[in-house]
Amino acid sequence: MIKLGSKVHDLGKALMTPISVIAAAGIFLGLAAALQNPAVTGEAFTQMKTLQLVIGFIRQVSGALFANLPLFFAVATAMGLANAEKATAAFSAVIGFVGLHVGVNYSLLAQGITPDAITVAKLMAKGMTESDAMIYAAEFTNTLGIFTYNMSVLGGVLVGLITMWLHNRFYMIVLPTAIAFFGGRRFVPIVTVLVLPIVGVLMSLIWPTIAMGIQWIGELIGRTGEIGTFIYATSERLLIPTGLHHIINETVRFTPIGGVTTVDNQSIVGALNIFNAALANPGTIPDAVTQQATRFLAQGKIPVMMFGLPAAALAMYHCARPEHKGRVKALMLAGALASFTTGITEPLEFCFIFVSPVLYILHAVLTGLSFVLMQMLHVMIGNVQGGAIDFLIFGVLGGSKTHWWYPLILGIIYAPVYYFSFRWVILRMQIKTPGREDENDAEERAKPAQGTGEKTKNIIIGLGGEGNITAVDCCFTRLRVKVKDMAQVQDGTLMKTGAAGVRKITDTDVHVIYGPQVEQVANLVKAELSGIA
Repeated sequence: MIKLGSKVHDLGKALMTPISVIAAAGIFLGLAAALQNPAVTGEAFTQMKTLQLVIGFIRQVSGALFANLPLFFAVATAMGLANAEKATAAFSAVIGFVGLHVGVNYSLLAQGITPDAITVAKLMAKGMTESDAMIYAAEFTNTLGIFTYNMSVLGGVLVGLITMWLHNRFYMIVLPTAIAFFGGRRFVPIVTVLVLPIVGVLMSLIWPTIAMGIQWIGELIGRTGEIGTFIYATSERLLIPTGLHHIINETVRFTPIGGVTTVDNQSIVGALNIFNAALANPGTIPDAVTQQATRFLAQGKIPVMMFGLPAAALAMYHCARPEHKGRVKALMLAGALASFTTGITEPLEFCFIFVSPVLYILHAVLTGLSFVLMQMLHVMIGNVQGGAIDFLIFGVLGGSKTHWWYPLILGIIYAPVYYFSFRWVILRMQIKTPGREDENDAEERAKPAQGTGEKTKNIIIGLGGEGNITAVDCCFTRLRVKVKDMAQVQDGTLMKTGAAGVRKITDTDVHVIYGPQVEQVANLVKAELSGIA
């Protein structure tokens, strides 16, 4: 069970690699869409052919990235979960991805299911209603030019997981002398190309049942309307401490649970894919469909990330003891700026979610309510983060159809709601938010800032020393470390290095929250460990 829990958290970490690309590509796509919109830039600007060619090129590149997300997820999953020789795992995942879909294709053709046979017109000629024909046709797509089931990102993750298992099982295999050349890491792509096409054939037989289950969940969320949106958004915030919120996010962003539509006879699956397709192909997707997709995206986060959490940071600063306000001010200011501009919230959230279940649940419920209100007000702002960047690019620059003023109005309301509710709970329940800790802890944290080298060494000491560390990695805000003995991890020592929180996920996995600068921290720790070795 512990090993399974560890792998689940490793999967969440692996998924962050393509997510970072998605976030950046989405911003470029949003800017390009705005610059090609006469309502935003004016007719004269849109008539500048050379400039519009450049902008169109950016849209094409961004659109191609989103079109190949399943492959990216396959590579990221295999590479992120491989024990060693990660480059070989990534290469094998590409082979496995092609092999799986070739297997599906072969099985479909053997069953008489061809691209011509599943057109809406031919399905209706066989007696299907137009609605049923469109839903059935949406189950298929062309992936890398291969006619196959539309398994979207789930297919990519499946390939990555199987490739990872094969890789970890065989990358050190020793073959007889006559064929020794094909042993070790060279054996992994060979066994992958043998196994994944067979998996593809099997998947072609069971995928219709899986697709029906996913479709049922999607329809359930659609039928429950605002209630489904509230459950999703609240659950996503409640899962923040575990790191598993990435998985629930990817489910609505890239599977039919987040919506299904069709553009140029190609099925678009998932909330984020639908929104980006609407940007890349103006006028092809009705606004009502896009709004149904964006209810899962950035629009519900904007009032919380831009206004609510910065107000909570101000409340925590005002509640700190006078002698500690100097250091708390720096901590809260950094966290508030990260939340406001980029939507990265963990540096602030980890200041209260572990010390006060009341504030934790209040924050989750207010986030869920924000998502519901944005849906009810027909807001149409997509992407994944929810900070000022998303608000400006996908809201303001998107024009009046996005209803960008509603998140702004709700944010102005949320700021005092967060401030006064947080302040009241902290003072009434004596919550130990930053600056209100026990005197001994406060004195330790008030010590002069550590130099980079000293800080790195203290992080290693806090993790139990170099002999206790087996792997170091990071995501957007967390240093993710695998250790041999969790009892040797010293929370207090780690907190003195500037961490916003320490979360022990399993008996061997610990997350240390440093905020947006975590990648630099991870690189310094890796370099220090390499020097020690």
